[in-house]
Amino acid sequence: MPLVALTPAEPVTQDVVVHRNVMIPMRDGVRLATDIYRPASGGRPLEDPLPVIFERTPYDKSGTPRTELSVAEPVSKSRADLAVLLVRQGYIVIWQDCRGRFASEGRFTKYVNEAEDGFDAMVWIEAQPWNNSRIGTMGLSYDAHVQMAMACLNPPGLACMAVDSGGFSNAFSCGIRQGGAFEMKQVTWAYSHAKDSPLAASDPGVLAAIEAEDLAGWMARTPWTKGRSPIKWDPDFEAYVLEQWQHGTFDDFWKRTGLWAAGHYATFPKVPIIFMSSWYDVYVPSTLENYAGLKGDPARPLTLIMGPWTHGNRSRSTFGDVDFGPAATFDGQIDRDWLTYRLKFFARWLKDEDQPAQDGRAHVFLMGGGSGTRTSAGHLDHGGHWIEAPDWPIPAAEPLVLYPRPDMSLAVDAPETGAVLGYDFDPRDPVPTIGGALTSGEPIFTGGGFDQVEAPEFYGCRNPGMPLTARPDVLSFETAPLAEELAVVGPVVVRLAVSTDAPDTDFTAKLVDVYPPSADYPRGYALIISDGIFRLRYREGWDRPEPVAADEGVIEIEINPFATANLFAKGHRLRLDVSSSNYPKFDVNPNTGAPEGTSRMTRIARNQVHLGQGTRIELMRLPKG
Repeated sequence: MPLVALTPAEPVTQDVVVHRNVMIPMRDGVRLATDIYRPASGGRPLEDPLPVIFERTPYDKSGTPRTELSVAEPVSKSRADLAVLLVRQGYIVIWQDCRGRFASEGRFTKYVNEAEDGFDAMVWIEAQPWNNSRIGTMGLSYDAHVQMAMACLNPPGLACMAVDSGGFSNAFSCGIRQGGAFEMKQVTWAYSHAKDSPLAASDPGVLAAIEAEDLAGWMARTPWTKGRSPIKWDPDFEAYVLEQWQHGTFDDFWKRTGLWAAGHYATFPKVPIIFMSSWYDVYVPSTLENYAGLKGDPARPLTLIMGPWTHGNRSRSTFGDVDFGPAATFDGQIDRDWLTYRLKFFARWLKDEDQPAQDGRAHVFLMGGGSGTRTSAGHLDHGGHWIEAPDWPIPAAEPLVLYPRPDMSLAVDAPETGAVLGYDFDPRDPVPTIGGALTSGEPIFTGGGFDQVEAPEFYGCRNPGMPLTARPDVLSFETAPLAEELAVVGPVVVRLAVSTDAPDTDFTAKLVDVYPPSADYPRGYALIISDGIFRLRYREGWDRPEPVAADEGVIEIEINPFATANLFAKGHRLRLDVSSSNYPKFDVNPNTGAPEGTSRMTRIARNQVHLGQGTRIELMRLPKG
């Protein structure tokens, strides 16, 4: 590793200095801008070796993250303020801009350089005389992705990790694609962050062009193609988006380090890790798969935290139109706040301080149990409380299988085979997304709990006030009103026996908690809990997309909505909705069989669900008491 002279130490406070924009070279010569905060005396950094807290980010190492806050301190700390606090706790703090972002050199291609860049940065840090060879990493979202990517290469000095709401286990099955479909959060993220790219910063005309685009209008004209998109003004951003959109086969493209941590579990570093996410976040599978894939080794103690939140919003209790109650926050439940929790974690694993053991437990928020009335702020009081378990999935959970029936009920008894329910799926009129596990979709879509009723604020809703179940292309199956409460906690699997007259099409599944009518909600309230999708061309395997033959007949598929933890109260109904689109959460299948992300034509598909043993929803429930 070439020697790099530190920039002059600038005083931040009397006892903290910073070396700004130290340009650390990567293996290909690109240099990444890095800020290094150190304890000081008289304006000079102390030379004693200390443990390091390291975070890499595409969101500006000199800026203010949106979630370094708490209930008690609702304004987020700047990175400089957070660094000062951490330095005073006995750490050296390092923030780094990812390649092609803000002050760093190079071209930004989302996700794919982070493993090697993170490793090279760790090698450089490990070689510094002021580092004592104990490095802890942390970060939310993309800053979680870069941690898992880097760790897959076993960098020197890594001692512990706090992975918050990210860190791809497999980006093909969660984060970029899901069930074969493309997650449209990738295009909304690209549009938003192309506006703060180096190209936009250096050329006001580029920024003006991007801002002048009508993103909502473009969302109605998908798929985008080269030169025909609102991000064409930054060719680097357009190129990576289209590559991910159009690469629909699980092959070496997706097995790259940075996109596929699951391929590295056997050799993953044996260091303590916190895995945290939220039921209404898009990274539920990534978090749970990483936890499951790495657990079981006492040399790698793990902690799992799953809240009712949306992406990174751990100090709130209302998400979408639903209030999960005063216990919903991290603050005052798991610990005083997230910063306090991390300080204890780092003190234990970087400084050997005697701290209460935090690892070895799953902290899971069980949603539900509220009054069901409208709060003073106008939200559904769904409520909830925290439960702890020795593992995930929770060992005490028991299987529950429910079968859709011809009368649109959902019951424990399978109907006789032979009944078929069908509908026409028109890609020009997709089922609109109304909340759920989403992130990075603003201003087009947003995550959280919502009644599954069309409203003007949701993109694509053409019939405000009408329930989604009124659409002829939605098959909706409900249980009878529950005679007692039902705690569904664990994976959700929907198996369907289907057929289609199209060479390719999608099937979607949605788990819904249906409240009975009340004074506040005269029609009841259909709260989205989880959803998923399956693209039929992948029925033979993610690595073997094939068109559906005209005479293929019935096909058995598996849809994997996100795992969840929800208490369906007495008198509620559990509902399963089946359809063929969920837009703009997922891209719309044109039903033509054309290569992914390229078709300018569409056709209506006649899709059918065949009832019987092959069509069912598989849940896990906690036993009473």
